[in-house]
Amino acid sequence: MLKQVFGQAVLGSVALLGAAWLSGCAVGSPVGATCDSGADCESGACNDGVCIDATGGAGGGAAGGPTSGGQSEGGASAGGNGAGAAGGDGGGSGLCSPNHDAVVTREEVPLAAGLEAQFRVASDVTFSTAGQDVAGTLTWDLSGAFSGDHTVLLETMPLAGAWFEDLFPGATYAARLADSADVLGVFEINDDALLLRGVVSPEDGLYRTELEYDPPVVVLSFPLEEGASWTTEATVSGLTSGVFGVFFEDYVSSVDARGDMITPFATFDAHRVRVDLTRTVGALVTTQVTFAFVAECFGTIATVRSQTNEDGAEFNDVSELQRLTP
Repeated sequence: MLKQVFGQAVLGSVALLGAAWLSGCAVGSPVGATCDSGADCESGACNDGVCIDATGGAGGGAAGGPTSGGQSEGGASAGGNGAGAAGGDGGGSGLCSPNHDAVVTREEVPLAAGLEAQFRVASDVTFSTAGQDVAGTLTWDLSGAFSGDHTVLLETMPLAGAWFEDLFPGATYAARLADSADVLGVFEINDDALLLRGVVSPEDGLYRTELEYDPPVVVLSFPLEEGASWTTEATVSGLTSGVFGVFFEDYVSSVDARGDMITPFATFDAHRVRVDLTRTVGALVTTQVTFAFVAECFGTIATVRSQTNEDGAEFNDVSELQRLTP
């Protein structure tokens, strides 16, 4: 079962762990002005045709980028809590200011330990990843309700004091990988990339999970812009529920589109990252496709994962989708 979770994990919680990064303003219209998308607003967030305060006003944190410790309820994947304040100290933290230049830099994904965000999650639903043309802009709308919807909080947890702290020197934080599995991904973020270093169980013990990726999986490669691509061929080895094993995962990632992603939190100008995963366990080979939507200063605001053995350019049969919510 754990092996089935890894693909979704990497882009699921990984992506999520970068989004709710709410920040100060840079260019665009001020809070309260009319807007069509996040690109029109200083804050990078447009809600119901109005620019909203993404640094601590009502509303949520963005998906994928925790807002930081101290918030009451956060988002699934490390975004922001209901208030969406990066850093946990309300607006004006200055962590990041979106400049809407069609490039997401490392500085515009301020991931760290101690962040949280709320995400709305649904499993085994129908959604067209092809999106639609709205007034000349490619648009994906995940703002509506899906069967089985529920809200989850994702947090980026510090490694200090964790039983696996010494196993991953230099790692930045740990976070739950998927709504359906009680395991944590161990991540490192540096100037060049967000990396998945390993997967562990929350608790130590005889039946613990303790897996390492060699090399670490490149989840996001900076700078992020249309046309960029990267790959990782990783050997995964260690304990799964106390049983030793080795298997292989190959990731082919590309930034294949840009457009408006509409979430329950707001409408964002987002880059779409496609990840094709091939997993080999003995003689069994499976594939899966995940789309992560990444916005400046918010990180991953939504993810859509296919069913197993999906290989189409687009798909409608979704195994799990997550999107930032207030």
